[in-house]
Amino acid sequence: MRSRLWLRWLFVGALALAACQVAFQPVRLVRWTPQWQPPRLRVTLGLDLQGGSYLVLEAQDTPRTPATPEAVDAVMSVIANRIDQLGVVEPTVQRQGARRIIVELPGIQDPERAIELIGKTALLEFVDTGTTQLPEGARWSADGKTVTLPAPGAQPLALEKKVILTGADLADAQAGFDQTTGEPIVNFQFKGQGAKTFEEFTAAHIGQFLTIVLDNEVISSPVIRDRITGGRGQISGGFRDLTEARDLAVLLRGGALPLPVEVVERRSVGPTLGRDSLERSLRAGAVALAMVSTFMVLLYRLPGLLATVALGLYGLLLLAALVALGATLTLPGIAGFILSVGMAIDANVLIYERVKEELRAGKSVGSAIASGWSRALSAILDSNVTTLLGGAVLFLLGTGPIKGFAVTLVLGVAISMLTAVVITRVFVDSAAGVLRAPRLGFGR
Repeated sequence: MRSRLWLRWLFVGALALAACQVAFQPVRLVRWTPQWQPPRLRVTLGLDLQGGSYLVLEAQDTPRTPATPEAVDAVMSVIANRIDQLGVVEPTVQRQGARRIIVELPGIQDPERAIELIGKTALLEFVDTGTTQLPEGARWSADGKTVTLPAPGAQPLALEKKVILTGADLADAQAGFDQTTGEPIVNFQFKGQGAKTFEEFTAAHIGQFLTIVLDNEVISSPVIRDRITGGRGQISGGFRDLTEARDLAVLLRGGALPLPVEVVERRSVGPTLGRDSLERSLRAGAVALAMVSTFMVLLYRLPGLLATVALGLYGLLLLAALVALGATLTLPGIAGFILSVGMAIDANVLIYERVKEELRAGKSVGSAIASGWSRALSAILDSNVTTLLGGAVLFLLGTGPIKGFAVTLVLGVAISMLTAVVITRVFVDSAAGVLRAPRLGFGR
């Protein structure tokens, strides 16, 4: 029995050390050599805790493409690609209803630039305009038959849009500088058949104009001076700065939206507000932990104190689970954490009450502890399984913050059963082996 208790202590100790390493990473391996580093909680904070941009986009129907579920899924995929190009950590792109899309960008404090990058259709077209050179800013009509010139009072020009290639034929696009003029440009390269088509077209239309159009607006209209091989080219559309050229490169690499989107809600969460929310939540969690601990110690004395120690280990295991799963901690997630603290101690209350009943029946401490844990196990499983089912439904049907609450609640309930049934039992068995029944406590 004693050797088995040491084995259980070994398990608890290894579990605590592993959880500490995962959650705070105080030790890191550099070329297989362990090095100490300041412990820091590695959990990713959500938009509401670190600040950022919150956008709600709505897909719009077009004469050619209605906003079907498949089309909206394609829009979400393109938006996700564009966000990846921005390097945003832990973004959220999810559907709301039939045609709305929620985008959360932690750390992005400029929602206007985010909208410019995410909501732009970015349909790039290479148009054969023959001997007609169009000025920058000219716009094609929706039917592609007339062009509105940017000059004040200019009459629309009848010119059918003959698309040679689109952005879908691009293999890559990178911002850079023109080596001659020093102006920002976007270098691009076509892929596969697109490169071949580009070469054949430029070879057959030397001296004519190939106009580059983005979302029906002319970017540039260069003359073809020679056959262009290799599918490489550049867009020099008079970019104001390198950032503007980079944004266009991001749009082109992410692909064009199959449907236009309209911004129906925009919100910017400041880091100060997020930090204040985090501090208030942590304070509420500390108060809840203190109240629960005081209640347990007053009611059950030493076993109550042991349950409180196990509760601390429960919190460490839950943080480690969030880090290991790559979950994002949000304000509702913290609420789920605080709620699960009460549920974690509830299992100990069930067990201790059964133990007290066994002690009143005249059993020894060891026998009462074994019977108490055994009798309470079914009640603990029943109550926690129903909560787990509720949390699973919230996760499957909920969105955004609701999912964050569900993840924390489900993890909290699962880990609370482990701490109550296994870890607290190790503590209490060890105390029972050292102390006599009257000194062990369990209250009256």
